Order: sequence, then C-alpha cells, then structure tokens
Amino acid sequence: MVPTISRRQALTGLLGGAAALGLGSACGAPALQLNEQAATGQPRAGGVMRIARPAASAAETLDPASSLSAYEYLGAIYNRLVRLDRNGETIPDLALEWSPNSDATVWTFLLRAGVRFHDGRPLTAEDVRYSVLHILDPDTASPQAGPLSIIDEIVAVDDTTVRFVLGTPNAEFPSLLTAYQCYIVPADSAATIGSTGIGTGPFALTSFAAAGAGSVIANPDYFDGAPALNGIDFYSIQDTSARVNALLARQVDLLSQTNLDNPTARVVASSNGTTVASVPNAQWYTIPMLATSAEFADPDVRMAMKLAYDPTAILGTALQGTGTAGWDNPVPPELAAWADVPRAHDPEQARSLLQKAGRADLSLPIYTSAYEPNLTAIATAYAEQVSAAGINLQITNVAADSYYTEVWMVQSLMVSYWFTGRPIDQLLNQIFRSGSSYNESAWSNERFDQLLDSARADLNEESRRSKYADAQRLIVEDSPELTPVFGDRLVGLSEEVVNYDEYGFEMDYLRLGLREA
Repeated sequence: MVPTISRRQALTGLLGGAAALGLGSACGAPALQLNEQAATGQPRAGGVMRIARPAASAAETLDPASSLSAYEYLGAIYNRLVRLDRNGETIPDLALEWSPNSDATVWTFLLRAGVRFHDGRPLTAEDVRYSVLHILDPDTASPQAGPLSIIDEIVAVDDTTVRFVLGTPNAEFPSLLTAYQCYIVPADSAATIGSTGIGTGPFALTSFAAAGAGSVIANPDYFDGAPALNGIDFYSIQDTSARVNALLARQVDLLSQTNLDNPTARVVASSNGTTVASVPNAQWYTIPMLATSAEFADPDVRMAMKLAYDPTAILGTALQGTGTAGWDNPVPPELAAWADVPRAHDPEQARSLLQKAGRADLSLPIYTSAYEPNLTAIATAYAEQVSAAGINLQITNVAADSYYTEVWMVQSLMVSYWFTGRPIDQLLNQIFRSGSSYNESAWSNERFDQLLDSARADLNEESRRSKYADAQRLIVEDSPELTPVFGDRLVGLSEEVVNYDEYGFEMDYLRLGLREA
C-alpha cells in the first residue's frame, strides 16, 4: 500500500498568481532550474530547525512498526540494525557485522557495544528480538509483518549477538530489516512507545501530539557523534498551499513529505530566501492495469499498452524532465540490482496486437486524483501517447480521500505511486509476487515467483543478481504494471538550510543544519 499522506490540494493564497504567470502548463514552459541538492558546508553550531509536515490522523503514533507512524520523527529518534545506501546495498547501523549459515536459513548479527537508549538503558540483543517480534505480532498490524514472516525464531545469544532462524533460505534477508518499520525500540515498550518515542537516534523526543506539533532535542551521546542541530520543531499543516505559504513567509525552514509540482516549485525557487532541492528518482510512478479485469487479462493487450507509449515523452511532458524514464522496469536505475531491459516504442505493433486480441477499439477510463501532484499530468500525457495506437482513454478524476480505498486495485486502469528506497528482494516480492496484498496489478506468474525463491536461496551474489535481472525482464514482458517514470522529489526549503539529504524517505538528521550567520 502506498504510505498514507495528506490530500494534495490546489494552491491558493501567495501561490494564487502562479497560473496567471504562465506557470500552470508543463508544455511550453522553460525548463525548471533546480539545485540538485541543498547547499552543503559547515553548519553553524546548534540552532533549531522548523519543519512543516502534512497533518495526519489522531491515530498517528511514534510506534515505528505501525502503519500510522509519524514518518518524520522516526529517523531522528530511532536506529535500525542495518540500513540501505543509495546503491541499494545493506550497510551497518546498530549492527556492525552479520553473516549467514551455509544455506542462508540462519543469520547472526553482532551489535555495536556501548549504545544506549535515550532513557539511559543499554541496547541489547533482547531489544532487537523484542522489536522484530512486535512487528510480527498480528495485533500490531505492521506493514512489514508480511516480508518478515519468513522468520521462525529469534534468539538473543548474548547481549550483543542476535540470531534469526528463517523458515526458508534468504540471501537478502538483512535488506528486509532496512524498512522504516524496523527501527529498534526498548524491550517491553509496546504499550508506551507510541507516545514516548524512546530510541537510540541522534535526537531525543521532547514533545509529540498526534496530528499536531512536536519537538526533538539533540542527543549528545549519540554513538555516531552529536548532530549539527540543537533541535527540531515539527509543525503539522494540512494544506499543501498553507505549508508552502509558511515557507515563503519564512515561518518554517523545510517542507517534509511535500512533493512540489512544477508550477509551485517555480514559485518557491524564484522567491527571495527559499529554494528547491531535488531528491533524484525518489518517486516511483506506476500505471497498474488490473490483470483480473476483462481488458487486461490478455497479455497481448498489456503489451500493446506498453508499446504504445514513449516513457521519455511522459518524463518531458508531465515532469518537465525532473526524473528518469522507467521503460516499465520498476527497479530504479541507481540500484546495483537494476537490469537494462530493452523495451520498444512501437504504436503500430501495439495496434496490431490489439487487433489480434479483438480490442482494436479499446476505450476505457484512466483514473487519477489530486492525491499526489503529478498523477493527473502523468495520466494525461500517457493518454495522449497511446492515442497514436487507437487507444481511447478518458481522464477520470476521483476525490483524493477515496482514491486508495475505492479505485486502487478496484478499477482496471489508474495512475499510482510509491516511494523508492526499497531493497530489491522486498520490492519484487511485495509488489509483484502472486497473492501479495500490495500487488496492485493482481499479476500472477509462476515463473516469476520461482525466480524470486531461487534468488533468495542463492548465496552467490553474481548469480543471484542474474535471477533478479530475469525477474525484471518478466515484469517488462508480461506484467500489467507500467513504470513510465521515476520522478525527482521537489522539496521546498529555506536558503538557510545546509546538508539536506534524504534517501528512502528518510532525512540525514545527523548532518542537517542551518547556515553560518
């Protein structure tokens, strides 16, 4: 399921003049000039950063295992055993070393020594054991329970050694512990962690209100050194327009979980004292065709929908080049496991396949919403592209608050999105394996499932990646899932912010700071 974020609404107030300035049309507008990242350098000592985020529900929690967790706080106050780097490789966090047995059914992790929680208690293997069992507890209803269901037993061998016994081999198991639900909490804290937020991270919680304001303060005893900032104040602001206006008025320093559309990004980038940073390929946009529908049960029709469009045109028109063409491979090109799978753009061949399938007059709605600012632009650009093959798509807008309950995995054709930063094993198994609850196109391919099982059991990195490459080819050649583009996330921030960076929807809270006066 796509992480829940607030509804994206039309911009008002200070942004009301954007359309009048000619900023509302992607076509014909000059290329958006962006910083590839925020300014870097030595931040001033201390300072408190103000971050605006979308308001969540009153059920919002600091329990990282929950589907309702307050994302922005998690990376500031917690750590995981391991985390992903930008190449999709698993690197240390609370665990310094890890190793499998001969068939990858048992994995042993060695923890850092001397790490303490914010309340002073030492981190032990029992805390790790408890945290993962909390994720697996059905009462927690954690989104990561499915991927981690291969765990049969967790053993705290001693204070700094924890062992995972798996029901099936998995050479990529450590990568599954990089998910944001896998932050480590103190043992026996399930009843209180949602409000106390006690972790081992670079900041400690000072206040938190669900769907409201909160703050964190620097942890001077953090194992990787004290953070640059003295603290962070979080403000919950429901409207995108209100968040942006707060930034333009210099009431906040950074907009979190707000992917700016191009017109808004132009306003922010051209305003005094504010700028726009780009997080490369952070948004994974999809067009799932429901495999159980009458239209897309036929592989020829699915292939026609792919051959009929050029992803580079979608990138240029809908996103004005801020991203990368996907060519229907869901693996971001920066991941080491990415495979170059050629896919032609051939509207005539698409037309021929539709005639063969008896669908020469294919006509149906493509659903979209203001839920995310680029969905409608992508739907519109795609519909225009496929019209060259005789495919008639009607743009159908649905209310943002019902889009992922009444349209997603219900209607035959829609535009959707996810965040990148998933390890290859989780991405392919969670979104594409037969029967997965997150399989948004309801695709089922026995050969694909077998490839994933074989890759998991393969301890040879080269041959394992070859199997993941074969799985990517099957997605391009057979699945009902289109990946037209990976979009850069456009983030509004003050020019006072330095060292802003994020990956996998988590900011680098340790280096984030404010410019020297």
